[in-house]
Amino acid sequence: VDQSSSKVAEMPVEDKYKYNSGFGNEFATEDPRCPGALPEGQNNPQKCAYGLYAEQLSGTAFTAPRVANQRTWLYRILPSVKHVPFKKYGGNDLVSNKLDEQVPNPNQLRWKPFDIPKEPTDWVDGLRTVAGAGDPRVRSGLSIHVFVCNTAMKDKAFYSSDGDLLIVPQQGNLDITTEMGRMLVKPNQICVIQQGIRFSVNVNGATRGYVLEVFNNHFVLPDLGPIGANGLANPRDFLTPVAWFEDRQADFKIVSKYQGHLFVAEQDHSPFDVVAWHGNYAPYKYDLANFCTVNSVSFDHMDPSIFTVLTCPSAKPGTATADFVIFPPRWSVAENTFRPPYYHRNCMSEFMGLILGRYEAKESGFNPGGATLHSMMTPHGPDADCFEQWTNKELGPIKVAEGTQAFMFETSFQLALTKWGEETCKKIDEEYFQCWQRLEKHFKI
Repeated sequence: VDQSSSKVAEMPVEDKYKYNSGFGNEFATEDPRCPGALPEGQNNPQKCAYGLYAEQLSGTAFTAPRVANQRTWLYRILPSVKHVPFKKYGGNDLVSNKLDEQVPNPNQLRWKPFDIPKEPTDWVDGLRTVAGAGDPRVRSGLSIHVFVCNTAMKDKAFYSSDGDLLIVPQQGNLDITTEMGRMLVKPNQICVIQQGIRFSVNVNGATRGYVLEVFNNHFVLPDLGPIGANGLANPRDFLTPVAWFEDRQADFKIVSKYQGHLFVAEQDHSPFDVVAWHGNYAPYKYDLANFCTVNSVSFDHMDPSIFTVLTCPSAKPGTATADFVIFPPRWSVAENTFRPPYYHRNCMSEFMGLILGRYEAKESGFNPGGATLHSMMTPHGPDADCFEQWTNKELGPIKVAEGTQAFMFETSFQLALTKWGEETCKKIDEEYFQCWQRLEKHFKI
């Protein structure tokens, strides 16, 4: 079947993006153009329907406990092994795991919005590593990247051999084609594309966002404990694309992030040739507007863990490799309480980004497309204006963060900055510390 990219572009939007719902489900899906492509009752028959190849993609060890085991069987036109050898990729040297180049910086840091290039730049070439910890070679740690781009990945696919990617668009839609199907991810939505899954990103104009890459494990929904069976991010709201394929000859570039470096291999066909698949290792998207917040309805400011969307567990119970936390619009009703985030020193590292609006604890200086980093045990909290306003404000039911979506990548690792993140990008706000200098002493005896 010949399904050219020009034909796909003409399809109605409602036909192009179709999903199955549920988090961590076992899915079975086949492109309707090839009914019966999924084998019945087995994974790798002697001969697959339509002359397809069976290929397994493992996201965990074969012997991982069944409750945690993740894998997917792909039925594709050609196996992914058909490519020429990888070579060092020369299109982007700003993806890096060089975390010892800079002297550690314990200061509170704020970045102004990252510049989107004017010259044609696709998603891969616009990826920049800001900070990180650990080493993908020992499957421990993470990287925080931003992406700034303005053109589609033409005949190019990307995958990370190092870890799972949680992608947060801030400006511009991401039209993502993966081996398992297609997703449209807009600002105020996120997607997760797991280790090894190949994908291509199409954009229309200036586009920017953030990426959290975790090496240790996969993202899961946080346990709800006494909250009960419902609330926060509900499983039914996670959407996984259905099977879609193209049978297209092209000089395709496959870019792999491997041990913190980018490599490229060439092949003569599209990698998006999976006609059918079944399993539980597949990309998904989620709309942050669907998050069901919980909060205090009596007194005190609750810990931000109540706003956790996804968590990547570490080996230490209750301590995450990384949490993805949001600060969405919500009602604030706590009585006799300083309602903004409290002053804090933390045994975790907190990297924040702003998708839209103004963050409630710092309404000036922290802008969409920018970021902050409050490192392990570095003090942080509301600026002087926020403290004075909320200390003296008449309390009552108040809708906070309307038109705003801030988020946090929180990690139990100490974060180190890359040279690009601290110097080359030239976006660090050297006056950030000034927002706390006007805090006054109110102590009286």
